[in-house]
Amino acid sequence: MIRSLNANPSWRHAASVACAAVSLAALASAAEPVKVGVLQSLTGTMAISEVTVKNAEILAIDEINASGGVLGRKLQPVVEDGASDPAMFSQKAQKLIQQDKVVTVFGGWTSASRKAMLPVFERFHNLLWYPVQFEGNECSPNIMYSGAQPNQQILPALDWAKEKGYKRIFLLGSDYVFPRTANLILKKHIVHDGLTVAGEEYVPLGGTDFSAVITKIRQAHPEIIFNTLNGDSNVSFFKQMAATGMPPSKLPVMSFSIAEPEAQAMGPSLVAGSYAAWNYFQTLNNALNKKFIAAYRARFGANSVVDDPMVHGYVDVLIWAAAVKKAGSLDPNAVRKAAVQLAAIDSVMGSIKFAPNQSLVQTAFVGQLDSAGMFKILWQSKQPLMPEPYDALAFPGKTCVIR
Repeated sequence: MIRSLNANPSWRHAASVACAAVSLAALASAAEPVKVGVLQSLTGTMAISEVTVKNAEILAIDEINASGGVLGRKLQPVVEDGASDPAMFSQKAQKLIQQDKVVTVFGGWTSASRKAMLPVFERFHNLLWYPVQFEGNECSPNIMYSGAQPNQQILPALDWAKEKGYKRIFLLGSDYVFPRTANLILKKHIVHDGLTVAGEEYVPLGGTDFSAVITKIRQAHPEIIFNTLNGDSNVSFFKQMAATGMPPSKLPVMSFSIAEPEAQAMGPSLVAGSYAAWNYFQTLNNALNKKFIAAYRARFGANSVVDDPMVHGYVDVLIWAAAVKKAGSLDPNAVRKAAVQLAAIDSVMGSIKFAPNQSLVQTAFVGQLDSAGMFKILWQSKQPLMPEPYDALAFPGKTCVIR
């Protein structure tokens, strides 16, 4: 005999309780925060640059939460310290993905840290949003490269130097991936453009003794130095150059990792008159930039300054949230595909958009530091520049195609 389940009042009650429990569990799950990783150097030689990037990423997360979160859920940042050590970045990236179950990670600065993290993100099919200018020569579906490619920072700086008549260029950098590859690209273009590489020297990341380097600079008689030193090595370099009678007012320096916070921390008088190339300066005159600066100062201090990597970290979080909304999903693969389909947006740094190669379309600027540690913008590209991960002179025949 087959009995009707609906005829059994006790079954109906049990089913009602079970359904209610499932509904409550679903609601609880939907209300759970979305964990995102924030991985920057909070200690070590790179902390001078990376702590503020962490702050900007947190600010963007707070703004997203204030507007309702993503997919109806608030964001929960899980902050880790890469400690200026590539191996630590790799370990912390794996922890964030495996233990903390983050859906994406924002962070990194040095190319050594990025390259240490890359296999982790590829192995676990997660997505890193990398906010700093770099040497290109890399193309991965598991990284969104918002920082400048070489054709968006170092080569525009070379174009500016040519326009100014500088012909003898000395290349100085920290001894790791970005400076060496950036200078490889620069050398190809310097020679191609009929200019002269006056010298090329490297010091260990965090190195402070520039006596031998300065001797070689004196002997080489350059007209300008292209500086790819990173972190607090810059403090020692500029101090020792000034002590030997070669401040920026006498021997121009074009830097690629000194921005407003570093200038303030080093002492503006030390670097006044030197140049830098970035895709953002605090002095950009637009309403969104003014709003961003005001929000950052309200959160992190009225005297705070902001810079290019901070802004890239900030817009990375906002674009990720927009891509999540477009995809209707937190899945990293769906999000990265949605991110490159988003239309160009007006941002604090001007019009930006992720290209199909997962690098950012953006404008290049050259500025000169004043005595207050702010940049006077001297030059900008005529339009936002399409990113080129592989320089045609340095890496002929190589292309970046991401599917």
